[in-house]
Amino acid sequence: MTRNDPYINDTDPRPESLRQTFGTFPSGVVALCGTTTEGETVGMAISAFIPVSLDPPLIGVAVQNASRTWAVLRDLPSLGVSVLAASQGSAARQLAAREGDRFTGIDLGNLTEGGAVFLADSVSRFDCVLESETPAGDHTLALLRIRALSQSFDVPPLVFHESAFVALSPLGEADIA
Repeated sequence: MTRNDPYINDTDPRPESLRQTFGTFPSGVVALCGTTTEGETVGMAISAFIPVSLDPPLIGVAVQNASRTWAVLRDLPSLGVSVLAASQGSAARQLAAREGDRFTGIDLGNLTEGGAVFLADSVSRFDCVLESETPAGDHTLALLRIRALSQSFDVPPLVFHESAFVALSPLGEADIA
């Protein structure tokens, strides 16, 4: 390491330094929502979303083990995953809240017969069922099997980077070296 090296060498990664370093990787933001048999809409925002497999069609999400919302969602027969649009930062914050009605003022789109719930105006939507779960430290990796999907190619996605929501903008040819 040189004196001008901009990297910080942390040989004992603590949660705060891990959070900051993980935050250097931009990720999309999704809403994971469904309806209980009692008709209650339940959902959460997730920034750990992973396209996994084309055959079989699978996506993955990482959810905190302590999540009370995941404890309800995981048992539903159908889950809606909405890739949030750049204009949906406030909806993402609201869905991430620990208290209060997460859906007040949020425009919900289609509801499937199985109970998957989608946010209106999202970039894309996946109607899924829980395939499997794998323990992963303080999180659980959940694989979701895609049963149906839709997308809009002219809606920019919401991105989470360095603990903030940002929008993507295309690079010009001069920006690509």
